[in-house]
Amino acid sequence: MPRSVNSVASRARRKKLMKLSKGYFGRAKNVWTVAKNIVEKGLLYAYRDRKAKKRTFRALWITRINAGVRQHGMSYSQFMGKLKANHIDLNRKVLADLAMNHPDAFKAIVDKVK
Repeated sequence: MPRSVNSVASRARRKKLMKLSKGYFGRAKNVWTVAKNIVEKGLLYAYRDRKAKKRTFRALWITRINAGVRQHGMSYSQFMGKLKANHIDLNRKVLADLAMNHPDAFKAIVDKVK
């Protein structure tokens, strides 16, 4: 009895992975063993960095809020503490946007908190 291998599925699997490796440099784009390893690593980096991106943006927002608040003679931690005490529920993303793009609105919030 002849050996039965599902070459259709194997080829489809390989093709799918080779499509992911498109645009890579050198053998990484057209040699199966190299491409497999590099695509796998790339997917791991993508997963990791989707998480890291959130941390990076939060740090950026905090820096922007701090810079905006210091112009009005306050520190970031004092400002955030007083925001919570006054029950003003604005997240860091919105506050950072106000501090950068709408300084008048941000000043109004700082004055209300003071």
